[in-house]
Amino acid sequence: MQSIAIFCGANFNGDPVLQDAVELLAQTIVSQNITLIYGGGRVGVMGILADAVLKRGGKVIGVIPQFLMDKEVGHTGLTELRIVENMHQRKQVMNNLANGIIMLPGGFGTLEEFFEVLTWLQLGLHNNPVGILNINGFYDLLLKQMDLMVEQRFLKQANRDLVLSSTDPIELISMMNSIDIKPDEVWFKDSNLT
Repeated sequence: MQSIAIFCGANFNGDPVLQDAVELLAQTIVSQNITLIYGGGRVGVMGILADAVLKRGGKVIGVIPQFLMDKEVGHTGLTELRIVENMHQRKQVMNNLANGIIMLPGGFGTLEEFFEVLTWLQLGLHNNPVGILNINGFYDLLLKQMDLMVEQRFLKQANRDLVLSSTDPIELISMMNSIDIKPDEVWFKDSNLT
């Protein structure tokens, strides 16, 4: 992968385990010459991640809607900052620039961004691998919910398997590099869940 879009929180809860994981992720991204694509903010986990990549000499492209720039939450020290009209364009541009997608801890916005691009993958609209960096068990219950969706036959196992997860950034990126996704074989191969 040459670039990874990372969805993460505009808040930071002060967790040192999360801080260390973000630093390791930044180190891994830079050491593998991967460009970070992210939401363009200077606050929260977003800002910590961007700064961690930049201080190691990495390339960071931010994508932010104009209304957030107007609220002065945009990071002005990036390699490149693209300003778009709205949140939907932000996701589209981030996905178009990326070869893979990772979700870190965050709130509603982080989940919404991740699940929209995951749905696009399920529908065959892109073939970027998606992963969850499950720091400190933050997404344990979400991953269990996905398993329940399969058990209750609202989600095919093949689509559940699209979501890679690890507690280790190095392992997660390695998993993402090794997966070969053929979108046309995921959703439409067998639409019957029974």
